[in-house]
Amino acid sequence: MIAFFDVDETLISIKSMFSFLEFHLRWRGEPPGAYERIAASLRAAAARGVPRAEVNRSYYRFLAGESALRLSDSGRYWFDAQDDRLFNPRTVEALRRHRAAGDRIVLLSGSFFPCLDPIAAAVGADWTLGTRPLLRYGRLTGEVLVPMIGAAKGRAARAATVVTGVPRAACAAYGDHVSDLPLLEAVGRPVVVGADPVLTAHARRHGWTLLESAAA
Repeated sequence: MIAFFDVDETLISIKSMFSFLEFHLRWRGEPPGAYERIAASLRAAAARGVPRAEVNRSYYRFLAGESALRLSDSGRYWFDAQDDRLFNPRTVEALRRHRAAGDRIVLLSGSFFPCLDPIAAAVGADWTLGTRPLLRYGRLTGEVLVPMIGAAKGRAARAATVVTGVPRAACAAYGDHVSDLPLLEAVGRPVVVGADPVLTAHARRHGWTLLESAAA
């Protein structure tokens, strides 16, 4: 069996991309206020109704020119700076049960390698499928292949079951936001984490498992 886990606010309690960006800008010596300006721009776009995948693409444009190796280093330092509240304990408990049962653990996220690599190592994930920034000579171009958001998560989950030969009906998936609906619908054992009103209402209509707020 495969257990698929969304990461931000499902497996962990924060939005990794924003937390990492704040840390990274400070780490590379940006002046105070640089993070607030970028974050405000992204949040304003979301508030205007810009699709979540397009906001995701905009995030990576702010990192154009960054060295992938330097970002990896920054990601490790960012992860090491987190405290015990980073992980959602109830979701981690579920992940450990799956791992103990011999299930494959797959993380799916719109986030990227500096954040996801240390998280995946910490929980013993088998695969990590995130948004892949395009590189040129080891540096981010500012563009990405496909944001791992919404329908892309559902497609990735379906592809993983085909590659492994595991029936989708036997797989589980965990998500916290309505954008995770395609992922949850791709498996036979969907689990809604937290209290997104649209996703929770959908779960109740369809008899899905609800995992109460996973915050510590």
